[in-house]
Amino acid sequence: MKKVITFGELMLRLAPEGYYRLVQAQSFGATYGGGEANVAVSLANFGLDAAFVTKLPKHEIGQAAVNSLRQFGVDTSNIVRGGDRVGIYFLEKGASQRPSKVIYDRAHAAIAEAAASDFNWNAIFDGAEWFHFTGITPALSANTAAITLEAVKAAKEKGLTVSCDLNYRKNLWSKEKAGEVMGSLMPFVDLCIANEEDAADVFNIHAKNTDVTSGSISHEGYKEVAQALIDRFHFKQVAITLRESISANDNNWAAMYCRDGQFYFSRKYAVHIVDRVGGGDSFGAGLIYANLNGLGAQESVEFAVAASCLKHSIEGDFNQVSVDEVQKLAAGDASGRVQR
Repeated sequence: MKKVITFGELMLRLAPEGYYRLVQAQSFGATYGGGEANVAVSLANFGLDAAFVTKLPKHEIGQAAVNSLRQFGVDTSNIVRGGDRVGIYFLEKGASQRPSKVIYDRAHAAIAEAAASDFNWNAIFDGAEWFHFTGITPALSANTAAITLEAVKAAKEKGLTVSCDLNYRKNLWSKEKAGEVMGSLMPFVDLCIANEEDAADVFNIHAKNTDVTSGSISHEGYKEVAQALIDRFHFKQVAITLRESISANDNNWAAMYCRDGQFYFSRKYAVHIVDRVGGGDSFGAGLIYANLNGLGAQESVEFAVAASCLKHSIEGDFNQVSVDEVQKLAAGDASGRVQR
């Protein structure tokens, strides 16, 4: 079984019921999630050997976070136990023209204060074929940035394929700092994943004739963005998700994929959103699965987009769908009819 390692922060998610605002909330639903953990869960559900690496406290909340991954078959054996805090994020779901809102309470989380000595990457990568991280992890602290750099160097020395979702978060660091730190990591990356804004925010590479606020997307502009990323960092593959925001509830969803010098565009899905958190992570997981299973370039981007399309219909951070469900949607069955 093909083995994938992911590394990042696992957080406690607190959200009001339904579409209540944070100021209205009398109670919060508690679940867990985080970029790289979301990828690991998707891959485990697809039947791969997926392992998640982080640092979590020894107390009961830390254990609950670990358990949230174990129930899906994610390998948690390399999670380091220690520190005082599990990071928290509060989520208010948007509706109609009111956008969703996220408030972070993650300062001094265990992973942010982890030390390089906590992780033996040579042992962690033993038998693995793929390593995935996002731009969120090095943004957490100088410690995590240094640990991520050690990880990607070790991954390449062990012959692993490395993927990174740029995932710029303005609440964690500035564009200038992101560009500096992420620029030092990119030479070790084979597959770069981004959304409509990441390349501009992190590397000042802009798509022409595109306005993400109005939902106007230029295919030619994004081909130029992908090529600019390849020219600068020599990536083997670049994928960019293309989200046209009609409202908080309704988006058009597609992606562009560049492999072997050729550009491929997926079909476009009209998505009515139940929960969009983790949508990009499920796309990344779909692309990793497709690569490890030898799918062609067009088939790969169709699989990844179909997987992330389905995620938008599922509550919580984790994409709880099977390969069969993704393949049916990718093959054109988007009717949503009852399966009996």
